[in-house]
Amino acid sequence: MIAAPPRTRRSPRALRSLLPRPRPRSRVVAAVLGAWLFLVVVTAVALSLGDEATSPAALWAALQGRGPENTVYAVLEVRLPRVVLAMVVGAAFGVSGGLSQSVLRNPLASPDVLGISAGASVAVVAVIAIGSLGGPVGVVPVPVAALVGGLGAAALIALLALGGALRGRRILLVGIALSAALTALTQFLLTRIDVYDAQRSAAWLTGSLNARGWGEAMPVLVGVAVLVPAALVLAHTNRALLFEDDVVAGWGVRPGRARAVLLVIAVCLAALATSAAGPVAFVALVSGQVARRLAAVPDIPPLLAGAAGASLVLVADTVARTALPSQLPVGVLTGLVGAPYLLYLLQRRRSTRGTP
Repeated sequence: MIAAPPRTRRSPRALRSLLPRPRPRSRVVAAVLGAWLFLVVVTAVALSLGDEATSPAALWAALQGRGPENTVYAVLEVRLPRVVLAMVVGAAFGVSGGLSQSVLRNPLASPDVLGISAGASVAVVAVIAIGSLGGPVGVVPVPVAALVGGLGAAALIALLALGGALRGRRILLVGIALSAALTALTQFLLTRIDVYDAQRSAAWLTGSLNARGWGEAMPVLVGVAVLVPAALVLAHTNRALLFEDDVVAGWGVRPGRARAVLLVIAVCLAALATSAAGPVAFVALVSGQVARRLAAVPDIPPLLAGAAGASLVLVADTVARTALPSQLPVGVLTGLVGAPYLLYLLQRRRSTRGTP
């Protein structure tokens, strides 16, 4: 009888070397390059359009601070901050949606559907309500309040869905229910503050870039600069989570902790984007699925999801401020695009499962 060879213990580093790492497939690379090239073109168009259109030559000169004073002012002081804010907000929502959909293995899992955006919104409105009712104004900055609200909502979802292993239908249903409750709480807070603050808060809650500038863009820029590279570093772990937990554990990765870390990154990105532009509807939901279909891979590349989100918000905001008789909040247009897409995803999941 031949004895079985002894098992050799591998170090955690050796086990992690077995993880399935994303390969630079030609379609993925082409999709990422094409998406970012499209974003560059959309950015140039957005910077050129306004009350008076700017030619490409005049736009290039204005970006360098040369040309007529009114053109330079319009490009650098009015359009550029709004365009940059639209891109970073869209990129943050896009990466957040892609991470949450990959980790939870559900195309419907996004910050706005799960209640993360609702948690950030109720925290921001609560800060406004405290100031409106005579409390200390500015004690809690809006980005900090949004982060606390978003992380608090995520923690509550994880607690209520205890036993669901941070994935599956259970956590999605809990998130939808919590989102409804937080939205009701936000509406209640709006009834307790004065008319001016209520109108300002209601406009913000639709998702708007009107009257926004560098002050709102900087926290999101910092968050994207820190969190997106972290998501890229963890891309191989995100890909590993596509497999069953026992397989992932055999590779030396703790699936529960890995999901928690990736979801915290997603929550922070969504909360920061919400603090700057409000809960812009359906951007996170649509961007992740667009990226997955463009790349044709089971996991969602963060760079591709970020480019899709940035392009979606920038195109919607440019149309909202230039192509319509009066400016509309960007969330109105993204909602018009996202709502039918959500219905399509629901119908598609129903048909693939064969439910009557």
